[in-house]
Amino acid sequence: MTQVDGLSRRERQIMDIIYERSEATVADVRGALPEPPSYSAVRALLRILEEKGHLQHRQDGPRYVYLATVPYRQARESAMRRVLRTFFGGSASRAVAALLDMEADNLSEDELQHLAGLVDEARKKGR
Repeated sequence: MTQVDGLSRRERQIMDIIYERSEATVADVRGALPEPPSYSAVRALLRILEEKGHLQHRQDGPRYVYLATVPYRQARESAMRRVLRTFFGGSASRAVAALLDMEADNLSEDELQHLAGLVDEARKKGR
């Protein structure tokens, strides 16, 4: 399995599911995984993620409900910093240019106006 920041591909998939849902049981996670492993394998992966410090759980009757230990916003920012460093030499402008190249045909006029406004705000903050 490919490791990214200490997570296997399956562990990353599970974390994505937890972040998308805010919290999830073993059955929830298993139901959302592509080509899901057995129930006990998902339970073991959740336990490993808990041991690594990525998840915590609370008991809801007989079930464990798993939640991320790092807030979504913090995890998103950390992931973006990692992507910027890894693929764009730390340059936000290169990353934005790549996204615009990929999505140029799919951006509406409203989205382009919104992006222009964000650039204007960034200019003001930079002064």
